[in-house]
Amino acid sequence: MAPSGDARAPISGQPVEGALFVAGKFGNTLTKVELVSGETAATVASCANPHELATSPDESHLALACYGGHTVDLFRTSDLGKVASVDLGEGARPHGIVWHANGDIYATAEGRRSIFWIRDPLGAAEAFEYGSGQDGTHMLAVAPDGRHAWTTNLGSRTVSLIDLKTRRAPRSVEVGEEPEGIALADDGETLWVSARGSNAAFKLDPETLAIRQRIDTGAFPLRIVVRPQGDYAVTSDLADGGLSVIDTATGELDRSIAVSSPAEAEARTQVTILFSPDGERIYVAETTTNTIAEVDFASGRVLRRLPGAGGGDGIAIIE
Repeated sequence: MAPSGDARAPISGQPVEGALFVAGKFGNTLTKVELVSGETAATVASCANPHELATSPDESHLALACYGGHTVDLFRTSDLGKVASVDLGEGARPHGIVWHANGDIYATAEGRRSIFWIRDPLGAAEAFEYGSGQDGTHMLAVAPDGRHAWTTNLGSRTVSLIDLKTRRAPRSVEVGEEPEGIALADDGETLWVSARGSNAAFKLDPETLAIRQRIDTGAFPLRIVVRPQGDYAVTSDLADGGLSVIDTATGELDRSIAVSSPAEAEARTQVTILFSPDGERIYVAETTTNTIAEVDFASGRVLRRLPGAGGGDGIAIIE
């Protein structure tokens, strides 16, 4: 499946509404891209080394993890106006972030070997810290009921289960080499982890952290997401410029999608991936080329490349 060019116009017969938000980790920027036109609507200064993004349940605000500092910053999606900054303490280096359906924010604090639960982020913004006891606590997933969180810990090569209500000691198990990507199925019954040093994805029991299945993927799978329909999990394979599509029912590799190619992979540095809410498109951040590839999931065709200025890494979407 050959990648397309960099056309930014919407695909004929396939109107796309809403906006894509891009955290530029090299330019320290936050950008809004209108999906109808494919053009940049606004760019503002953000914070040092911004990484992951999350949208509020009502899509009115964005949360940005400031990996080069110690805050989670909040912006309006309408005009990227900054409305609040939640300080997580010295050396926090927040990275992974979830704005939960319950209205609260959960974020990793890699520099403190912990995660934070930020209750009522647009109001009182009370922050509660939970230690992981692991090195490189990088990404996280949160249970639908908000009672538990799971983290990938790059330095310790582990996945941790953290109890957010009873504060019982976290449980951690080794999962491959350099586990980084993590996603929880919507029903809470399966935890998916991608281990970039193992070139593999793992299907885990969320309660026991027992590995149910290992699936070989493309090279260096540093992110994994589950399609909104729940039928596929997809890894972003940085070292070969592809996506590995896994059937969630069987745990088997269904197909691979070429977003670029192994020859282009280093020049593009493919990182974060994100499904559109309807599951029909997948957005792929190509950090070094300052582009976001928009891919038709059914065909695997790259429809267009959107602007991802400043070294786009973290991405979020509203429609």
